[in-house]
Amino acid sequence: MKDYLRLHFIVLLWGFTAILGKLITVPPVELVFWRTGLASLGLLGLLLVRRRPWRLPAADVARLLGVGAIVAAHWITFFLSARLSSVSVSLAGMATLALWTSLLEPLVLWRKVRGYEVGLGLLTMVGLYIVSQAELGQLLGLGVAIISAGLSALFSVINSKLVKQHPPLKLTLYEMVGACLSIALFLPLYSEYFSNGRGLQLGLHGYDWLWLALLAGVCTVYAFSASVELMKRLSAFVVNLTINLEPVYGIVMAVILYSWGVAGFEEEKLSPGFYLGTVIILVSVLIHPVLDRWDKRRLLKRDAVLT
Repeated sequence: MKDYLRLHFIVLLWGFTAILGKLITVPPVELVFWRTGLASLGLLGLLLVRRRPWRLPAADVARLLGVGAIVAAHWITFFLSARLSSVSVSLAGMATLALWTSLLEPLVLWRKVRGYEVGLGLLTMVGLYIVSQAELGQLLGLGVAIISAGLSALFSVINSKLVKQHPPLKLTLYEMVGACLSIALFLPLYSEYFSNGRGLQLGLHGYDWLWLALLAGVCTVYAFSASVELMKRLSAFVVNLTINLEPVYGIVMAVILYSWGVAGFEEEKLSPGFYLGTVIILVSVLIHPVLDRWDKRRLLKRDAVLT
């Protein structure tokens, strides 16, 4: 029971990241630069404290740094979507992660397309249509969130292969370093052409340091290392099913902050149609691991009969 409660707490922290991104005043690009830089230092410190090796061959390092660039793009678009619309709309778009994964896995891993995933994908599209019709004024943020979900799915599919070759903490360290370096290389171009003449805004103000420490230290370093530890005792099915609750927790927290009158969360007042569409999307997300487990059992039984 302690492990289950801890897992839900970790997923709650991940659902809180969009809210922290809304509270931090620096723009999304600079925000992700800070997050990945601090997370890199935290992960390196964690490996050193646990006395685990952190070096890798140059070819593997280059590959992981490249994956880190995808992570950077995912997080930038994720925080940008919350700024363009609302936390709830952003998380509704991110809930399409399972749909993206069902599309990308057959292409990247060369596996067969599963019929039930196509059906759930169509159900997700129905939910997205209802959400978009309900919140026409927030379509740009929703679109960016859907792109962010696609980048996250691509990163997850690639990582599903890499995690079999490298320890998770070491793998994440190099991906965080890659994300930070890719943004650092992009900053001069960003400052010149994409900052609307404001230049870089790396300075932190007010409670930014506190929110950033929570984002990098608690929601990234702690949450990831703790989830890896829990995976040693909990089944992958239980972990994945619980992680799918991340948008639910995030939307509930955003609505609570709106009801409390917290500044910056006025956009969380959304129409009933938005919540209907979101429920449809989340139902498809939560059903997916159940059907996936059923399909694997069916294939095992079939193979047992054939042998």
